Amino acid sequence: MLQPWASSVAGGTYTVAEAVNDWLLFGLAGRSPSTVTKREHLTRTHVVPGLGRRKLRDLAAADVDRWLADRAATLSTSTLQSLHNGLNRAVKQAMARDRVKRNVVELCSVPRGQGGRPSGSLTLEQAQALLEAAVGTPMDAYITLSLLTGARTEELRALTWAHVDLDGDLAARPPRPPSVEVWRSVRRGGDTKTRASRRTLALPGACVTALYGHRERQQEAYVPAGLTWGGDEFVFATAAGTAPDAANVRRGFRAVVEKAGLDPGSWTPRELRHSFVSLLSDGGMPIEQIAELLGHRGSRVTEAVYRHQLRPVILDGAVAMDSIFRRPDPQLLSWLLSRLFGGTVTR
Repeated sequence: MLQPWASSVAGGTYTVAEAVNDWLLFGLAGRSPSTVTKREHLTRTHVVPGLGRRKLRDLAAADVDRWLADRAATLSTSTLQSLHNGLNRAVKQAMARDRVKRNVVELCSVPRGQGGRPSGSLTLEQAQALLEAAVGTPMDAYITLSLLTGARTEELRALTWAHVDLDGDLAARPPRPPSVEVWRSVRRGGDTKTRASRRTLALPGACVTALYGHRERQQEAYVPAGLTWGGDEFVFATAAGTAPDAANVRRGFRAVVEKAGLDPGSWTPRELRHSFVSLLSDGGMPIEQIAELLGHRGSRVTEAVYRHQLRPVILDGAVAMDSIFRRPDPQLLSWLLSRLFGGTVTR
């Protein structure tokens, strides 16, 4: 538990450690608990041991440069950026409270650190092996949906059944295929990463099949657990009915990866999204369309999101993934293909 430091400006004894501790106490209001925990860890592990004893008024840009350079030998560039950012904010807060006259941290650049492990991408054969290994496991629907729609793990963990339409309505005008509304995430406040990330995606046939089975098993499990099924439940809920945390997903994912004959230490859930991009790109889909499916920002994506207000359903990913994995719903695929290539397609 953090405690306020006993500070004295008049005596000039206010230290860097006191500044960053005060920032952790009072400068992170509204941030998620995980963000606060991460900042506390970085501060205690790197800032306080390296610069903490120095009086803030005596801190020089050269001190910060040397400190960052020392840590660049073992830390990644992104971690160095986080350290610089945290220290910069702490000194800014101290300036606002008349603890120091200037912020020397702003004068310092972040050096290049150690390269992290680059994100991998499953080959088509590896992706097929993973999908087959997932069948019958609690991770079946999660892996299928993540790999075949490109949804972020933070979006899937927050997904509720109220935002999943497994039936669609092909008789509607315009017709509506089975789809998933990627409108929420586990981020603080429930918002997606950006406004452009809010999107509605048509579901490939394999996703529809996996989600039907997953929903039936989940409904059956709710009765002995004493839970009431109402339709607003998390799609990938824990046994207690809550949204799974990242550790839950990683454990289940690693088990399926190992079952598929792949190295569980070489793959993470987020790489299903990378694989989605790679598979679509290999299949010939233009990068502009892939970006739209991913919810990335750009002039074309922004226009689609703001002008159409999340409608209509984006079809391209479902069609391409059904074609790649050859497990389509024949009626739905025929309709989707006719919409894409036999008439006007609105996206």
